[in-house]
Amino acid sequence: MNKAQLIEAIASESGLTKADAKKALDGFISVTGDALKKGDRIALVGFGSFAISERSARTGRNPQTGKEIQIPAKKVVKFKAGSELTDAVN
Repeated sequence: MNKAQLIEAIASESGLTKADAKKALDGFISVTGDALKKGDRIALVGFGSFAISERSARTGRNPQTGKEIQIPAKKVVKFKAGSELTDAVN
């Protein structure tokens, strides 16, 4: 499902117009990104939680040449599914 399909599904499920559903989705994405940038954790009970995790620097290999390369440390977003979402999928 892409963004346009998600907007259409949200609109039909909630009774909102597609424009309002797009605004709501864009608002959610914006607020979620801003909160994660600040280091906050976002928990949606039953759905799941988003959090930032630190990945330490490490040594890797270029698969074409076999030469060792340094991979820098970085922050990554992690999502842990909630019990209701897990049950719905299974």
